[in-house]
Amino acid sequence: MTQKANNGTESLVEKFPQFTSGANQPQWLLPVRKAGLASFAADGFPTLQDEDWRFTNVAPIAKLNFQFAAPVAVNGAESKALDASVFTQLPGHRLVFVNGFYSAKLSSLKPVTGGVRIESLAAALAKDAALIEKHLGQYAHTANNAFAALNQAYFSDGAFVHVPEGVTVAEPVQLIYLSSAKHSGETILPRNLVIAGANSKLTVVESYLSTANVAYFTNAVTEILAGENAAVEHIKLQDEAPGAYHIATIAGEFGRASNVSVHSFALGAKLSRNNIRTKLAGEGLECILNGLYLTRDEQLADHHMIVEHAQPHCASHEYFNGILDDKSRGVFHGRILVRQIAQKTDAKQTNKNLLLSDDATADTKPQLEIYADDVKCTHGATIGQLNDESIFYLRSRGLDTETAKRMLIHAFAGEIIERIQCAPAREVIDKLVWDRLEANPHLLGK
Repeated sequence: MTQKANNGTESLVEKFPQFTSGANQPQWLLPVRKAGLASFAADGFPTLQDEDWRFTNVAPIAKLNFQFAAPVAVNGAESKALDASVFTQLPGHRLVFVNGFYSAKLSSLKPVTGGVRIESLAAALAKDAALIEKHLGQYAHTANNAFAALNQAYFSDGAFVHVPEGVTVAEPVQLIYLSSAKHSGETILPRNLVIAGANSKLTVVESYLSTANVAYFTNAVTEILAGENAAVEHIKLQDEAPGAYHIATIAGEFGRASNVSVHSFALGAKLSRNNIRTKLAGEGLECILNGLYLTRDEQLADHHMIVEHAQPHCASHEYFNGILDDKSRGVFHGRILVRQIAQKTDAKQTNKNLLLSDDATADTKPQLEIYADDVKCTHGATIGQLNDESIFYLRSRGLDTETAKRMLIHAFAGEIIERIQCAPAREVIDKLVWDRLEANPHLLGK
């Protein structure tokens, strides 16, 4: 291994023989895992010398005493955390995982028709591995993504959602990940596979919650395939424990005339990063990437994304807002990649950051990489504080200063939340963000 690859990877690589020796898995999966391990061992954890990671130092993760989380007996803490979650108000299907493993006790699945499958990935692998073999690892590539490679090598469970051609799942499908880690360095590796066939419709709400108070590590991968003319909305909420580390990969490939929205809300964890890569693989489709991050204390929230326009006549729009307080940091790195064939591309990328403290920091890097000559592409970024003129305007209408600030901050967050198309999910997210802002005097600048 190179010097870079030795930065914390050895202990993880050495666990592989023991991990696979007791694994009950289809024969084809072992080479897939070995390929992930080889990629992880070759690349090692990224460092600040890597251009895509120069604002986010993952050395604290590399130094963890890694221990793969094991299934645990569900106790009152998990049930209490689930009951307290706003997501229990959502209708529909609910898959709940504790420390990355499916919990039938906490889950709630309704009958489905039309060949729809909503189940744990481990269960699906045990009974229908051939379908999964066609898709697993095809969208979340391990090259230049050590965390996706690590997940591919060691994942144990996650969600499998398959919607056949022409079928609509009317209510949202919830994937709830609860961490109850007891030891620093416990590592949770969820793997989700979402397949939406041609002319299907689906909403997935993926959330990460915690009852833990140690420095555990969540490393999740979600792969999404949207078929021709499919309508898919994916909503991810990260609200991990204050001492946790959260790295996630969301990778999707979308077909002709599909309509896909991917939303990311980052509220928790000491350090979090969402790696989002979407391939617009069919003509005439529309893709929206939309996100909000709220940080305080010394939190760091990072969103890194690549939107690859691989076919003509596609539209993509990215909107990410950050509200940062104390000594926290927000990082945004977005790249619109337009292939030569992708004429008539319409792409827009916007990142806006609201600093509530003189010590908060935002690093933003929007990029365009264009190889076609008939396109309409724009990008922009702003970093600033609350506008004094806007505050004065509201005060002139009879509002006090704090109420004026509150309204402006909520409106800044609301322009992201209102893009959620699923009304029940939008209401739940809006309530969660509203309560978080109202309960946190730092975020209101008091």
